[in-house]
Amino acid sequence: MSPPRSIDEDMQRLVQVDGLTVRRRRHDRGWSPRELTRAIDEASFNSTGLRRTLTPNQLQAIEEREERISYESLLLLADGLDCDPVDLLVDEAPSERPRGAEVH
Repeated sequence: MSPPRSIDEDMQRLVQVDGLTVRRRRHDRGWSPRELTRAIDEASFNSTGLRRTLTPNQLQAIEEREERISYESLLLLADGLDCDPVDLLVDEAPSERPRGAEVH
């Protein structure tokens, strides 16, 4: 049996985010990637007093390539989009996705 994971380990665990969902929520608000980074920073500051955000390049990787991110980054992203983090996760395993399906 493996030892229990620490909170720090849990926060660094990588998760698969649905890039299309992130993009759709950002577009629904009429935000550019830079505006979303500002919203993330503001939400982080309001909830913790710390200025933390994701970069526009990280957002692009999430939206276009569904790059895996840390759970901690998922929480930042969800706070910026004012949604539940679970709403941003991929619903299906990558092997279940149709071959050749691309994220635009």
